Amino acid sequence: MIVHLTAEAEYDLEAIGDYIARDNPARAVSFLHELRAKCLGLADMPERFPLVPRYETAGVRRRVHGDYLIFYRVERDKVVIIHILHGTQNYSAILFPS
Repeated sequence: MIVHLTAEAEYDLEAIGDYIARDNPARAVSFLHELRAKCLGLADMPERFPLVPRYETAGVRRRVHGDYLIFYRVERDKVVIIHILHGTQNYSAILFPS
């Protein structure tokens, strides 16, 4: 299965890297590698992680890595990474705006 990162997810990765790099540039690079590996790992067992509570009908799942949440949707032939957000962010407002 193919893993596709949306432009929003790529932007999230860049912002995460920039934030971590302020204090520790080397850790920013290694953490981004870890996050990308977690994203790409979804190709093997995409339905392993739970649907987002209260939004199950949207088909959005989440995988946790450290303080970050990888939000994604499983489609017929690919996994689409929608956003990668810090756990303290109001993800429902970002992912499911009214």
